[in-house]
Amino acid sequence: MKKGLVLEGGGMRGMFSAGVMDEMMEQGIRPDGIIGVSAGATFGCNYKSHQQGRVLRYNVRFRNDPRYMGLISLITTHNWVNVPFSYHKLPDELEVFDTKTFAEDPMEFHVVCSDVDTGKAYYKRIDSLDNNEIEWIRASASLPIVSVPVEIDGNRYLDGGMTDSIPLRYFQELGYDRNIVILTQPKGFKKQQPSIIPLIKFLLRKTPKIAECMVNRHIMYNEELDYISEQEQLGNTLLIYPEEELPIGRIEQKKKKIELVYDMGRQACRDKINEMKQLYEK
Repeated sequence: MKKGLVLEGGGMRGMFSAGVMDEMMEQGIRPDGIIGVSAGATFGCNYKSHQQGRVLRYNVRFRNDPRYMGLISLITTHNWVNVPFSYHKLPDELEVFDTKTFAEDPMEFHVVCSDVDTGKAYYKRIDSLDNNEIEWIRASASLPIVSVPVEIDGNRYLDGGMTDSIPLRYFQELGYDRNIVILTQPKGFKKQQPSIIPLIKFLLRKTPKIAECMVNRHIMYNEELDYISEQEQLGNTLLIYPEEELPIGRIEQKKKKIELVYDMGRQACRDKINEMKQLYEK
């Protein structure tokens, strides 16, 4: 039996997932493997490095720092999230990421990216976070339109949420048969087709496969919601989600909202802690 943790993205809604994971760490709940998409990847890696509280600390500390993310970075670098600062200076110097613990912990860590030229999901297992491997996490969290595609080994990648938002099925194929899935939308949520399809196609005219993914993402996402609900009914999956729509936008940086959403995640974990333990002990 392999115990998995599946993390969807959602930008700053991922602070909910960070709260759930910190509570899980505090309660001594350990999966055998994690798979993260977008913010699920950037935040989830801290579980394998045993750094409880790190996601909250750096998001509060640097929320107003123009070097972290925002319009200045987008205008000057064509990336909403500033690459040199967020993926190098911050984890290397300012809020140090424990690469040694990450590499030594036996927990598997996987991320999902979207191949720009095929429009297909690409899955990557990451065993260490050196300068090359961190590019996979960056690619998984690089949103179309506000990010430059990340080139790795001659291929280009963007946000994994475009092609596999909730990769439970993939993790099951790897043998993870008992899974906790952390969602950042409330129960009953359904994604709608974008209302600005012509604009999306225009802005992404140089990456038509990604444009197609964005236009049709609601179909993929809603099918995955149906699938994870079916798996929950079968008893092999536990869903953790906010009880209501999270009071924070995808790119919102207000301190009170960051902390509130994080605390909502911790409470959601506490509410389901016995079910989580029972699932992993089956």
